[in-house]
Amino acid sequence: MNPTTTADQTLAQLSNWLIYSAIAVYLLAFLTHCAEWAFGSRSRVARLSATPATHQAGAAGTAADTAAKGRTQSRTASAAGTAVLARPAARRSAEDGPGAAGHDPQADLLGRIGVSLTTLAFLLHLASVATRAWSVARPPWGNMYEFSTAFALAATGTYLGLLAARKQVRWLGLPVTLSVLLTLGLAVTVLYVESAQLVPALDSYWLWIHVSAAIISGGAFHTAAVATLLYLARDRFERAVADGRRQGRLAVLWGRLPTADRLDTLSYRLNALVFPLWTFAVIAGAVWAEAAWGRYWGWDPKETWAFITWVAYAAYLHARVTAGWKGRKAAYLGLIAFVTFVFNYYGVNIFITGLHSYAGV
Repeated sequence: MNPTTTADQTLAQLSNWLIYSAIAVYLLAFLTHCAEWAFGSRSRVARLSATPATHQAGAAGTAADTAAKGRTQSRTASAAGTAVLARPAARRSAEDGPGAAGHDPQADLLGRIGVSLTTLAFLLHLASVATRAWSVARPPWGNMYEFSTAFALAATGTYLGLLAARKQVRWLGLPVTLSVLLTLGLAVTVLYVESAQLVPALDSYWLWIHVSAAIISGGAFHTAAVATLLYLARDRFERAVADGRRQGRLAVLWGRLPTADRLDTLSYRLNALVFPLWTFAVIAGAVWAEAAWGRYWGWDPKETWAFITWVAYAAYLHARVTAGWKGRKAAYLGLIAFVTFVFNYYGVNIFITGLHSYAGV
């Protein structure tokens, strides 16, 4: 890599057009997922099957009492249940919920289209990141703009990877595409810089190793945080149902999510899966610091907050394993850990001056 080599502006401009195209397709995917949730909420069967397990048990008992009083209502309920079981989506585990489409065929088609559009946006996004790298013959994460686009790519990749692993997580499509749109919108409007070569301190093969590990970790942490936020909403919904309280206007939406336990487990597994990679990223950063500045650790703001993030996620995982923390306490701790990761990226880079400030915005 030669620092004096100028960037290929033709390829850089192509990268810009590709990222704008990806944003446009992400927007279409987001709107399609919105329509999936909206049309799914119109399904009477979806609303009936959106009830958590505890409420279903109570509903079953009520149906039995009603059957003793009148066979007509019993036959109607049985027919509705048979219709649900006849649908392909109803083969999912009850804990997975009816999903965003809520067993509605039209909404299910919209959901499939949304996934297809997300996949197309991901490919355009990937091409943009690759073209940006090609334009300067270096890793495409030398500044905040490039890191943001790569981070959003990792978040989408995590979501599509879960789908490819046949996990029932299509309901993640709407929040993931929304957050990716916000990240890319901020990147192209506020953080954008022209494609250029790196300063000498960043001209190292460790840029491939350290930063790529941080990007992949961030994508998984992001998806886990989305699952955690949805867990909090679903848990509140289940508590309202169990207590017989008013469930709110969004009850139909929360009812189509997986159970709170499933969401909690998904978030935990994603964080636990990627934590060793984040540990490696912190260690790799220390090794790179020794090569660049002659010391492994100097409590630079970036290093300090990377360590704080590591401690926060370590505390979250430790509490889950040893103290048996599950539910809302663990969720809050996981969200605090993700906030430290986000602050380490945006807050430290923009508001705090340190040895990492040369990356700029």
